[in-house]
Amino acid sequence: MQFKLTFVAAALATLAVATPTPRGGPSSTCSTGPIQCCQNTQSLVQALANPTTLLNAGLAGIVLGAVTGLVGSTCSPLNVAGGGTCSAQTVCCENNATGGLISVGCIPVTL
Repeated sequence: MQFKLTFVAAALATLAVATPTPRGGPSSTCSTGPIQCCQNTQSLVQALANPTTLLNAGLAGIVLGAVTGLVGSTCSPLNVAGGGTCSAQTVCCENNATGGLISVGCIPVTL
């Protein structure tokens, strides 16, 4: 029972880190940086089975086995306040440090 409680608490804390922080209206940032528009998002299982995603993650020095959330590729910052739109998937990601090649720890954001 204690293990389940600890596991649930850890899972909720992990999700809270990447949760967007709305402040009255649409925001162009989430708690980890700007909202991203990713042309492709994949679950961890899908990303681990995709050779291109594995190669890009390896080139960026990202270990996908430690990732929670979605893996996004071909991402760019979205300026919601400036009227920016996204025709793909809007996400808030824990790590956007690869210049849009790959973003990890993403959760969908509805604008």
